[in-house]
Amino acid sequence: MNEETTTVELTVTGMHCTNCAIAIHQYLEKKEAKDIFVDFASDEVKFSGITAKELPEITKGIENLGFQVLTDESPKESFYKKIETKFWFSLFFTLPLFAHMFIQHPLLHDPYIQLGLCAPVFLLGFFHFGKSAFYSLKNGMPNMDVLIFIGATAAFTYSLVGTLNHLGPDYMFYETCATIITLVLLGNLFEKKSVKKTTSAIGDLIKIQNVTTTKITADLEEIIHTRDVKQGDVLLIKSGDLIPVDGDIIEGDGFVNESMITGESLPVFKDRYATVIGGTTLTEGNIKITATKVGRKTVLSQIIALIKEAQSKKPPIQKLGDKVASYFVPFVVVIAIFTFFITYFIAEISLQQSLMNAIAVLVVSCPCAMGLATPTAVMVGLGRAAKMGILIKGGDTIEEMSDLKYMVFDKTGTLTTGDFNIKAIQTFGIEQKQVESIIAQLEGYSNHPIAKSIRQHMKEVKAYRIVFQDVKEIKSEGLYATDTNSNVYKLINARLGKVDYSNRYDLILSINDVVVAGLVIEDQIKPYAKELIQAIKGKNITPVILSGDRKSKCDLVAQKLGIAEVYSDRNPEEKLNIINKLKKAGITAMVGDGINDAPALTTAHVGISLGDASHIAIQSAKIILLNSDLKSIENLLLIGRHTLQTIKENLFWAFAYNIIAIPLAAMGFLGPMLAAFSMAFSDVIVIGNSLRLRFKKLR
Repeated sequence: MNEETTTVELTVTGMHCTNCAIAIHQYLEKKEAKDIFVDFASDEVKFSGITAKELPEITKGIENLGFQVLTDESPKESFYKKIETKFWFSLFFTLPLFAHMFIQHPLLHDPYIQLGLCAPVFLLGFFHFGKSAFYSLKNGMPNMDVLIFIGATAAFTYSLVGTLNHLGPDYMFYETCATIITLVLLGNLFEKKSVKKTTSAIGDLIKIQNVTTTKITADLEEIIHTRDVKQGDVLLIKSGDLIPVDGDIIEGDGFVNESMITGESLPVFKDRYATVIGGTTLTEGNIKITATKVGRKTVLSQIIALIKEAQSKKPPIQKLGDKVASYFVPFVVVIAIFTFFITYFIAEISLQQSLMNAIAVLVVSCPCAMGLATPTAVMVGLGRAAKMGILIKGGDTIEEMSDLKYMVFDKTGTLTTGDFNIKAIQTFGIEQKQVESIIAQLEGYSNHPIAKSIRQHMKEVKAYRIVFQDVKEIKSEGLYATDTNSNVYKLINARLGKVDYSNRYDLILSINDVVVAGLVIEDQIKPYAKELIQAIKGKNITPVILSGDRKSKCDLVAQKLGIAEVYSDRNPEEKLNIINKLKKAGITAMVGDGINDAPALTTAHVGISLGDASHIAIQSAKIILLNSDLKSIENLLLIGRHTLQTIKENLFWAFAYNIIAIPLAAMGFLGPMLAAFSMAFSDVIVIGNSLRLRFKKLR
């Protein structure tokens, strides 16, 4: 029997750039971990598929790569180990070295002074890049630090030999060594700060959790932290306060801004017995709530977990960048060696210039940009979607959304409001009040949208109250119940009775197989449904209705919205068959909200669930629309398209930069210092392009 595996979250210090994250990612892949997510900006490593027995070995392996896995007892990262400290230390010694190129002062040109200024920077770089390079080679995963280490060491060694042998200024390249190290550290620093901005959406959500609130006990008020709130605690929320956890209002009322969670900008009025969500803001009023969900069970915590999980799932386009990056370092080392031999032995260029050309090739190369191209764009795209009330469970889903051929809609509660009007009730030998009371009681056992609407229109009457012993709901059929006197009640689809009444009614109520009432109900089309259908048609996506409702009603909705392809009267199994058929023709998305949609949502390439849908539908879908607004689907398509476009732009830049920069460096048009500067900022350009996605207009 296999040991149980769980999701593991580690805090790992010592990661300073993408190379570090890639090294850990590749190590975990070798160990067959799954759902790997490594974020060097937040020191977070997350993965699954590893048993508790294997975890100590995994932890030791990560530390053998040169990083530190923190526990509760571990000390925080030392000040001198921080990338900021290392950069400022290097810059202090590099500036005078660099200045000698412009200032003619004997001290600055003295080789031993230059050696004294360069040595501290070289030693810092030797251990900083050398440790990472050594462990990456040891594990068979050479990274960018190998190139930096070889280039800086070659420049320092060449200069040191020239100094000790008094070979003159032609052998002095101390400023090259120091500048390479300092600029790469600067690039690492910019990279870390920039990547932090791409994850700001999660950071904003996490900050919301770190607040205090007022707990009421025996009429006493106590200020406590959100993490100390327990289920059942009574909390006082005043106007302007953040609501710390999910709860139910037990006293007072007010307007709640839920935009952080749902994307809905207008405040929502809440009064007694209404549910409030942690992370939202009470903009007006005062309320007391009972905490119902705390800690990881809150909606906000689940949203954060979903976004983090989504970041660990790579889109297929990332595989191209990852594959190239894995062969990149050995390839560049070979090019650098060829550059030296060709320029020195064939072109007969001086030893100094040949060495500088080879070092420039090593330093100018940047696999980091390839590694950053996809994840940074995905993180920004996921974050922007989350702020609009759209939760995407995987970066791979974004790419699928950009290539959709079919978008399949359930009708009831998706294209229509699910708020049904009772158009007519016809009774047979029974009072209408009694019929309404029975139906209201029966529908209390169902979460179907029709059931919710019917309960709003029908009231339970005490005089006709029935004690049901057994109630069962069957998908696409209806409710079956038995009372304490063994009477059998059926509230079912009108076509399923002994006689098909579907030409006259939508639902029939029978007692002991005798029909006592027929109901005619009508649904309303959702706002923006027509505009959405036109929008997806404009993107060459075919809209399809797939519903369990009868043909006449589906055709009416399809006619109003302009949908040509309609499948009606389908049970869950038939829905699956149609989804599988459409999948063979192209990438298919399914939009649904009910329990009977869950299998289809799971089977489709992309399942899209409305936020107020049933729990199982939300669990089955890859995308959740928290505010259940159809406009969100159009926003989702736009975010998907712009995110994929950004990824392609990033990859184009990453490949184009290396294709152009390496030959220029090999031919001597880029010196080592300019090469280091170019390399340090190439990945910053990629990140900057990804950050544009946070603000650019979607259209």
